[in-house]
Amino acid sequence: MNTPFDSITTADDMQQVAAAMSDPSSVGQMILRFFINFIVVGLIIHFFYYPKSQRRDYYFTFTLINVSVFFLTFLLGSVKLKIGFALGIFAIFGIIRYRTESVPIREMTYLFVIIAISVINALAVQMDYLTLGVTNVLFVLSCWLMESENWLKRVKCKLVKYDKIQLITPDKRDEMIEDLQQRTGLNVTRIEIGSIDFIKDSAIIKIYYVDNEPTINTVDLLRRIPREDE
Repeated sequence: MNTPFDSITTADDMQQVAAAMSDPSSVGQMILRFFINFIVVGLIIHFFYYPKSQRRDYYFTFTLINVSVFFLTFLLGSVKLKIGFALGIFAIFGIIRYRTESVPIREMTYLFVIIAISVINALAVQMDYLTLGVTNVLFVLSCWLMESENWLKRVKCKLVKYDKIQLITPDKRDEMIEDLQQRTGLNVTRIEIGSIDFIKDSAIIKIYYVDNEPTINTVDLLRRIPREDE
């Protein structure tokens, strides 16, 4: 139940926001921080995320979430919310799952990075621009390092329904890998045996292979082979 004190507090908060927006220096700071934030996030999305995923839908989503979170955090940062509001933003987006599909782990990671950058650029009003710039540069360098081909070898995995069940025993593992390489044309490095169906003489295996293709094959993200009736 709201009390008269709550009403006064809310009115005072709204007056603080209105006063901040009417201050030319505050507006200038907002515009400057917005462009810094927009450029940094734009670099991460365009040069690190998009070249491998080629997902225009997430490109659109990440960009608008960046803009939305920045303005929400900056404009309400003067209200008595501060860090609690920022953590609430993380919690809201942390529980989001799209109705059509669950968000892949890579996209979720970039989503949290973008939210973190937006919140820092909007809330760190007492931070000088040098420190703010170094913080943003470190975010960019971290993304570049993790996406670099020289840092981590590109190993992908794929689920395969395998029919030569006589080769699933450990002593025939090398023969099985050679057969998979010949039949798939992939540079298979190791395999994992999953479910085995002796009635249909088949097994579900996960193969790991080295791939020099810069883009991500979204089919490889499947965690199970769909049933025939699906």
